[in-house]
Amino acid sequence: MEFCKICHDRGVIVSNDIAIPCTCGPQRALLRRIKESGLPKFLYDCTFDNFDFSYYQTKESVKGSTCFDTAKQAYQAALDFVAEIEKNSHCDGLFISGPVGSGKTFLACCIANALLAKGFLVLFVIVPDLLDHIRSTYKQNSGSDLTEQDLLDTAKQVPLLILDDLGSHNYTEWVRNKLYSILNHRLNYCLPTIITTNINLEDLDEFLGERTTSRIYQMCRPYRLMVIVDIRIAKRKKNQK
Repeated sequence: MEFCKICHDRGVIVSNDIAIPCTCGPQRALLRRIKESGLPKFLYDCTFDNFDFSYYQTKESVKGSTCFDTAKQAYQAALDFVAEIEKNSHCDGLFISGPVGSGKTFLACCIANALLAKGFLVLFVIVPDLLDHIRSTYKQNSGSDLTEQDLLDTAKQVPLLILDDLGSHNYTEWVRNKLYSILNHRLNYCLPTIITTNINLEDLDEFLGERTTSRIYQMCRPYRLMVIVDIRIAKRKKNQK
């Protein structure tokens, strides 16, 4: 399917033997950045304007804070992060925790989409998928030219890394070492990282180990999203009405 009806995807318009850049250039560049970011297609529409606070409107509280209070705090922190990284590319990252279906990934993708639109380089990776990709490089005839080092270097060096779903999986010593390698490099070079997880910060060292947890404490500001009902389930029921 043709992207631009004006230049017919050539990127330029020829008029009187002069090539003029087409107006589709910025949008084409944005689409390329989105594709290269690793952001799943169904998350392209995650924006701050689309963040729905109604899912957090409840009178119940957890540890003295209402779901709405924590949502406002995390949302504002995400907005502040976008503004801050434009001024300081070596700012602190964010650690966004919460139960399954609490909007962690959505909020992280709000940040990603806002920065991609401004020309920032962002890499979005789902942690279990990244680890699977690394393992696949060990196999002969894997069909990919990428090596383990290629994948690790990309995650280490990208200006903004989003590690999604750092969940309570089975963290072997191999997994711990790979995550430590990435996070330690990013800490040493002051590269911001956003982490979403269903693990409470105080329980993190049980899964990742003390040395990795210590680095996350140092490089990320912690926020928590809380819900009473899984937002994905609530949305499905709402759409079925």
